[in-house]
Amino acid sequence: MTEVTRVPLQPIAKGSLTKLWIGIVVAVLAAAALAWYAAPRGVDVDTVTAGSGPNPGATDVVFVRYTGTLEDGSVFDQSQDIPLPIEGIFPEGNPLPLDRMVPGFTEGAQQMQKGGTYRITIPASQGYGAEGRTDPQGNVVIPPNETLTFEVELVDFMTMPDFERRLATLQQAMQMGAPGDMGGDPSAPEGQAVPQDGIQPAPAPLQ
Repeated sequence: MTEVTRVPLQPIAKGSLTKLWIGIVVAVLAAAALAWYAAPRGVDVDTVTAGSGPNPGATDVVFVRYTGTLEDGSVFDQSQDIPLPIEGIFPEGNPLPLDRMVPGFTEGAQQMQKGGTYRITIPASQGYGAEGRTDPQGNVVIPPNETLTFEVELVDFMTMPDFERRLATLQQAMQMGAPGDMGGDPSAPEGQAVPQDGIQPAPAPLQ
């Protein structure tokens, strides 16, 4: 039968025990800091000009003016006010349904307030990821693993049911064709006045 060799443990002096615990605590804190540093960064929202009132919800439609830039500072997308034929139904700005945006844009928008201007920094994990985004011609619009920055002015927002009710009112008024109620260019096609399915132009924040 093989005899197990026993290694006697040396007694630890009182001062050494304290140093041992301090060493353990330092090691744990260092590991925690490393884990935090290595963890994926979330969406960063900086207030440029403060707004007021409540925040949009995750399924609301926001009306915004925005400029999207890449890491090198180049502009890849910029909003344009939608020319609506009847004033007073929709606010100014570009309407974006938050439940159709990339996660980072939706998260950032929910921290904004009406009338405010914000800078939203979206990591690739909350944007277009490792695939990036190309246009219909195959040109790269968003490079893979790209951090995006949006300068956003929140003009107003409303719920999706409210947006749909106003859209129905607008379409009904356009069908009636009342000259006194029409504004802007009456010859503009309906698809231009109230774009459907993605509400263009807004290629960057869309999923």
